Amino acid sequence: MDLVVSSTLALGATRGVEWYVTDLLGSIFPTTCVSRRCHPGDAQEMYVLALVTQKGGSGKSTLAVGLAVAAMENGERVAFVEADPQGTISKWKERRGSPYPRVIRATNPAEIEAALSRLEAEGIWLGIVDTAATNNALAMRAIAMADLCLMPVRPSPADIEAAIPTLIAIRRLNRRFAFVLNQTPPRGCRLSEAATSLNSLGVLALPYVGQRNDHQDALGAGLGVTEFAQGGRASEEVRELWRWVLKKLVEGSFDHEQNANKAAC
Repeated sequence: MDLVVSSTLALGATRGVEWYVTDLLGSIFPTTCVSRRCHPGDAQEMYVLALVTQKGGSGKSTLAVGLAVAAMENGERVAFVEADPQGTISKWKERRGSPYPRVIRATNPAEIEAALSRLEAEGIWLGIVDTAATNNALAMRAIAMADLCLMPVRPSPADIEAAIPTLIAIRRLNRRFAFVLNQTPPRGCRLSEAATSLNSLGVLALPYVGQRNDHQDALGAGLGVTEFAQGGRASEEVRELWRWVLKKLVEGSFDHEQNANKAAC
């Protein structure tokens, strides 16, 4: 099925999903203020980046690790809040020969908020929340607390369709977000179609992140990909993506980037 058609059909069949998301949000957030800063004048001490999507295997944890290390290399103070019971980032940290970045586990929504408050008080500049492959209460709280939500999506109809419930929740909570085309092939019409489809749904981050062994090898070694293969193409892509994310975090607004034709058929 054409990816653009697939995303359109997915959006057209979301009434039941919307009811589910609405009920879930209502049970988690009984009041109108759901962000860390309820008032426009509140001081910005720490930025929060959340990696969210209900699709398993999209590469959330791997991408979170890569961005965290790239930010640290840029001189930023970074820490994780791990809201994924699978514990991929905690296990990565056990293999790492460095105390940084710090990882705090969160098993319920209140623990996410408490962990972020603690990190902010400690002077952390960037808190990265890694979530499980589901739209549960933990993921909803992470979205609500985030300054920016990143949604990694592989270039396939299944991944794009699975992103819709998370997208609905993000929009209901009025959070800023961007899709990241992740684990992409080197070229092809499927990649171009996926970019067009995601651009029609929202903002698409740049660059696309290719399917490369360096990402998994770095994770297994307890390193970020920019540490593991400093001059490799995977490192270049993650550093460039971090610069894109940094700009969006700091500037606080998006220009809708039309890049659907980046990958030529």
